[in-house]
Amino acid sequence: MPRNQFQRMIFALLTVIVTVHAYVFYSLYVVNGDFFLSIEGAKSVLEGVNLNGGVMMFGRTFPIWAVVLLEFVLAYTLEVTMGSPCSFKLACKVFDPKTTHPVLFETAIICATVGLMCPAMSFLAAIIYYPYYAGFDIFTFLANWIELVCYNFPFAFFSQLFFIQPLIRKTFKLIFAKDIKNREKETVTK
Repeated sequence: MPRNQFQRMIFALLTVIVTVHAYVFYSLYVVNGDFFLSIEGAKSVLEGVNLNGGVMMFGRTFPIWAVVLLEFVLAYTLEVTMGSPCSFKLACKVFDPKTTHPVLFETAIICATVGLMCPAMSFLAAIIYYPYYAGFDIFTFLANWIELVCYNFPFAFFSQLFFIQPLIRKTFKLIFAKDIKNREKETVTK
């Protein structure tokens, strides 16, 4: 797939754009939907968010766009610095990319990425969404982090493996079709 740093950055950008929106939606509607529906007068989760004045972050309410923007910056930074490089190295420890079927090797990379990114992003989410107004307690923080990992890991695994990564790989191939075609010609001529 990506062959140089620019392509890796674009691939990560595409992945994070789709992933952050999916996770914010998942978090608001699936994980916290009952809370937002319980707000008096709320007929939908989005209406509950609006009636609440936004989403609670750092002990204050922020609009949804701020939540998406903050999570995007954190996820992109984490993906570029830790997620992609480490997941590729982990996949290479198990499979040889030269002899392993590309689908199997890409699946190993996706699994390694989820295994790294889910606990890391859940840790950051535990910091961001901690109920600071109640005072800080390390055990509550750790319990919140573990709870977030338990909620997010199945969603992360299945959405990345069966929806997000196939979509991103298809989009990437469309964007870099000319480069991929040239690379295939070089391989054939060798």
